[in-house]
Amino acid sequence: MKRFYLGVFAILAMLSSSVLAQEAAVQTVVEGLNNPCGVAVQPETNHVFVADSGALRVIRVVDGKAEPVIVDFPKDVYGKGPMYDVGPMGLLFLDKDTLVVGGGGNPDGQEMLRVYKIPATGADPIKAEAMHGAPKMLPATDEIVGEGNFYSLAKGEKGVYVTCNGDDKKGWVGLATFEADNKLKDFTRSIATKEAVNVDAPVAMTFSPEGYLVVGQMGEITVAGDSLLTFYDEDQNKLDNFKLGLNDISGLTYSPKRKRLYATDFNWLDTDNGGVYKIIKAQDGSKNEQDGGCEAKTIAVLKKPTALAFNSNGDLFIALAGNTSEGSEEPDGKLVVIKDLDKDPKEKK
Repeated sequence: MKRFYLGVFAILAMLSSSVLAQEAAVQTVVEGLNNPCGVAVQPETNHVFVADSGALRVIRVVDGKAEPVIVDFPKDVYGKGPMYDVGPMGLLFLDKDTLVVGGGGNPDGQEMLRVYKIPATGADPIKAEAMHGAPKMLPATDEIVGEGNFYSLAKGEKGVYVTCNGDDKKGWVGLATFEADNKLKDFTRSIATKEAVNVDAPVAMTFSPEGYLVVGQMGEITVAGDSLLTFYDEDQNKLDNFKLGLNDISGLTYSPKRKRLYATDFNWLDTDNGGVYKIIKAQDGSKNEQDGGCEAKTIAVLKKPTALAFNSNGDLFIALAGNTSEGSEEPDGKLVVIKDLDKDPKEKK
């Protein structure tokens, strides 16, 4: 296969000698969340929004406190043991006041992609039904399986891309287009990732600085090390594909200043040893050093990370699902932060 260098190696070539001597310091921002699985940072304000999925709401974090913004989403259950309550999932800002929310609380084929105008800080939360325009779905037909669990959202030139769970033979990434007022126009199946890479489940997603769609295939949760990182252009062409040694990629994002790629690994087989990783050029002599490969370097070991996002200052926020599904009395999911991760050491105080 012809290797694709523009999307990852132009950024990562200079990082090949960068190895962390120790784990980064992780600080708790908000506790008591219920299976949080989406994180987005509001433009201009730097407020962090979290899909508190099991609590069926979207929250905004202001001065270290959770403020409900959108409430009363429908509920479904994900998994076969452990099992997680899920409602809202992926989050993406189109502009300062317009938030796209990927749903997870309805059956496949009836699941909704929704758009909202966000109320001001301190205002009463709005109901999930108070959408900006009509929602869109990817319903089933006689020949096509319905899609649901819209886990990750990423904005490109053609619209917003959405990872879907439904047709396991196709592994669809959907594409939503918008009217001039940011209301949803169309929502269609776009890239059949399972057909492209022969690995299940597109989950994590982001856009590279060059404008290429980067998709994390989670793979089978019972198989170690089968997650893939794949680059596509917006004409649906697969450009390159990498095996990182990660088990279950759950989140992807680029840092705003140095444009480095970071991933979270939920690691279903050993959830105590999930984590957040920096994706770098493969080290000399490593198992991934073939034809310009790349690999994952540990930033921090974390339990059940589900999503991540940088603010403009270079702080990395990460959602941790918690143990609600395992019989704990109270939700214990968290939002944590690694401060100044996107700064050079000489810039850090």
